[in-house]
Amino acid sequence: MDTARFDYTLPPQLIAQHPAEPRDAARLLVAARDQGEATHATIADLARFLRPGDLLVLNRTRVFPARLFGAKVSGGEVEVLLVHRDGGAADGGERWRCLVRGRVRVGQAIALGGVIATVTACDENGDRQLDFPAGVDVLALCERIGHVPLPPYIRRGDEAGDRERYQSVFADRPGSVAAPTASLHLTPELLERLRALGVETALVDLAIGPGTFKPVSTERIEDHLIHAEHCSCPSETIAAMVACQQRGGRVIAVGTTVVRTLESAAAQPGGLAPYAGWTRIFLHPPQTLRVVDGLLTNFHLPRSSLLMLVSCLTGIDRLHMLYREAIAREYRFYSYGDAMLIL
Repeated sequence: MDTARFDYTLPPQLIAQHPAEPRDAARLLVAARDQGEATHATIADLARFLRPGDLLVLNRTRVFPARLFGAKVSGGEVEVLLVHRDGGAADGGERWRCLVRGRVRVGQAIALGGVIATVTACDENGDRQLDFPAGVDVLALCERIGHVPLPPYIRRGDEAGDRERYQSVFADRPGSVAAPTASLHLTPELLERLRALGVETALVDLAIGPGTFKPVSTERIEDHLIHAEHCSCPSETIAAMVACQQRGGRVIAVGTTVVRTLESAAAQPGGLAPYAGWTRIFLHPPQTLRVVDGLLTNFHLPRSSLLMLVSCLTGIDRLHMLYREAIAREYRFYSYGDAMLIL
């Protein structure tokens, strides 16, 4: 299938540079999966569109301040984006996979907030392996000197409020360099109202990497190699999904990362079961989703794997129709933008 089928033109002024305040003031386009007109509301109205017995599945991952500014010991500034921990270093310290802006070679020592880390490998994609000395808590170092790794289309530096705002209210598992953006709209009060309605919640964890912003560059989507991310779907969430299906409720994923996690759990040889590990699942037409009945999601970049995933629910033509309507009504797009609910 031609990647060009997932192109669209977005006026740049619709790319949100700041989040809506309060969180649930973001606009919400509500649409049936197959046909019919869209309804326009706000996230605060979410209870209008859900039913008792439905299950919302949330990604509990937490963004850590993964962007670090430092200098080579030999001279010259560098910028490091930590991606994920990659085991232990030879001397007992932490080893991390990272991206580095600045010319560095294997063996180069880098000073980061008084800590000296060493580049110990570089792969074919340009990713570096960075070894920290024993006794250094890298996540604590990031909290002390790191910056929020805002997406590249947010044309400003990180601000003090981003540490709290580029984070869901229930995030408790540090490991992501990007937020599960559909979750950013939810508030404790809204979640409590939904629980009072009889809508249940369950949790998964997918640590989002920088590859989430990478467009599909191949001419055919089938030739694209998607980035790997680590995810887990516990037994409690599996049980909640099975119970939801048995009572006739709908399993509604809050964000594409939840879809990837749930569908990875369902794609195992024995079917839906607890899962923990790396996933490269690439969901695109003509595939259909095994276990997800609905999706709350932000508006995604052209030619992105996330846009392709959403079209598994709606079909390509309908998705384009919904995006045209969102653009015509000046919805705000991407990470800090508005949202769409597909049921």
